[in-house]
Amino acid sequence: MALIVQKYGGTSVGSVERIQAVAQRVYKTVKAGNSLVVVVSAMGKTTDGLVKLANEISSNPNRREMDMLLSTGEQVTIALLSMALQELGQPAISMTGAQVGIVTEAEHSRARILHIETTRLTRHINTGKVVVVAGFQGTSNAEEIEITTLGRGGSDTSAVAIAAALQANFCEIYTDVPGILTTDPRLVAEAQLMHDITCDEMLELASLGAKVLHPRAVEIARNYGVPLVVRSSWTDAPGTWVTSAKPQGRSLINLEIALPVDAVEFDTNQAKVALLRVPDKPGVAARLFGEISRQKVDVDLIIQSVHEGNSNDIAFTVTTPILKRAEAVAAAIAPALRSQSNPKSDEAEVMVEHNIAKVSIAGAGMIGRPGVAAKMFATLAEAGVNIQMISTSEVKVSCVVNATECDRAVNALRSAFEIEAGGQGAGSRGELLTPNSSLLTPHSPPSPLPHSPLPTPHSPLLTSPVRGVALDLNQARLAIRQLPDRPGMAAKLFGLLAQHNISVDMIIQSQRCRVIDGVPRRDIAFTVSRIDGESAKKMLTQVAAELGWGEVVLDSAIAKVSIVGAGMVGQPGVAAKMFEALAEHQINIQMIATSEIKISCVVAQEQGVKALQVIHAAFGLAGSEKFVVPA
Repeated sequence: MALIVQKYGGTSVGSVERIQAVAQRVYKTVKAGNSLVVVVSAMGKTTDGLVKLANEISSNPNRREMDMLLSTGEQVTIALLSMALQELGQPAISMTGAQVGIVTEAEHSRARILHIETTRLTRHINTGKVVVVAGFQGTSNAEEIEITTLGRGGSDTSAVAIAAALQANFCEIYTDVPGILTTDPRLVAEAQLMHDITCDEMLELASLGAKVLHPRAVEIARNYGVPLVVRSSWTDAPGTWVTSAKPQGRSLINLEIALPVDAVEFDTNQAKVALLRVPDKPGVAARLFGEISRQKVDVDLIIQSVHEGNSNDIAFTVTTPILKRAEAVAAAIAPALRSQSNPKSDEAEVMVEHNIAKVSIAGAGMIGRPGVAAKMFATLAEAGVNIQMISTSEVKVSCVVNATECDRAVNALRSAFEIEAGGQGAGSRGELLTPNSSLLTPHSPPSPLPHSPLPTPHSPLLTSPVRGVALDLNQARLAIRQLPDRPGMAAKLFGLLAQHNISVDMIIQSQRCRVIDGVPRRDIAFTVSRIDGESAKKMLTQVAAELGWGEVVLDSAIAKVSIVGAGMVGQPGVAAKMFEALAEHQINIQMIATSEIKISCVVAQEQGVKALQVIHAAFGLAGSEKFVVPA
């Protein structure tokens, strides 16, 4: 007998017939000997309809009243589903977020869960009832109790948080697709179903626009070791398991606002190779990293900064023992990248830097919290550590610094983010970890599993280094020219953005350094949500002159295409294959950023869908079955 939390999205409960079908599924699960909590969303497009009504009344609806309005959608569903279960002879009770005891921050429209009072919930479960819970909502713990909503994906967040609070055996997320696919089936009909995926991989995909699971739900699953399975509510297909690290007794108090960083990592065994002023045209990155792959050179970070004129900079880091091979490859290919009319120009200049270190902060709690990266940069600035390269992902921010400053950087970050001392000492490759580190051994889903056999080692997706490809068409790029190259500049920039609640995704610092009026300067570029683009540009332009920055440039016509896979570590040919696929279709790469399990490229917006399709094909991720998403 298992305690299971099931969640059904809006399309799964979009009509009376669909609600009755869900009731039948729930009834069968209970009759198999399981205890059940069911979390539901509002029916179909109910929430959209409520938003439309509000906008007809007010051009700028009050956020408190919006929470009061939108929370009603789920209340309709819970009552109807409870009635449907009772008609089948199954005892059931519907409960709002307040009745369940979901306590949140006093932040309307985007509240985070603080804790869940499970006493009432447990009492009903113990009497054999199915508890049907309204997702997406809770109440604040302020003196005057307020209804709050959790923002987009809130029902996923509610379900996984309840599973964590109840220490459920697992949580099932039912949706309109058969599980987690290698890409969006609306763009690639032959997208393949994954049997399983790690939480870290899923965090990257979810944050890159894969809408099957919300990143906040995955964050909770990762932090509390909740096994998740994503399945179709339309079929009995086995779905996809999302596996997480074994839980280590993390407190359920401040459930969603616990420490956002759970590890400080460092690597002093690194060197950097950069090619400055390479032509800004398709095929350059493919040519460079294709040759790197053929020479079996394993690259760590890769960054390509925003173009200046008709040229770009590309930089990458390698471990010190293979630096000479990496330098030789770069030197050999550089002449071919220079203008034929002026082969002795300063184009494609190779720059090598020894004595560097990579310092990183890692943790699932960084998602959607713009202040985390800013805090890292401010901490390094206060410690007098200058940042040479920046690489970001949803679960990690890495900075390349001078190796002599590594100890100082690690100690400052550990103190700032309240990370306990441990792990290996600085001066070698190592990690400083809390007990909840993602480096702990992942555990398999509980056994036995209903309807869901574990994947075999011969599954083709388990042997592929790339698990999924994602496209984000909702980003804009900002570039600040001629930022003074000294400690504190990145902290000021991203601190300002954090103060205005603007989350940043990719961050790229150019390798080219210019001395203007005796001050060394670099360009820095980053991506934000498109809806934040104009306001971010306006705010940064207002302070640019005061802080000694150059022009602030906004480009909203971009797309970000990314590959994700834990198997990419130690596979030098993966980046080359991605870049070659884009080059073969004349898709120019405007920016590159990487982490250990992700490579992202910014391309022109009109080429975004094509880029996704050719990369998905290049890695052989297509299956024989075509998935049709229900309307």
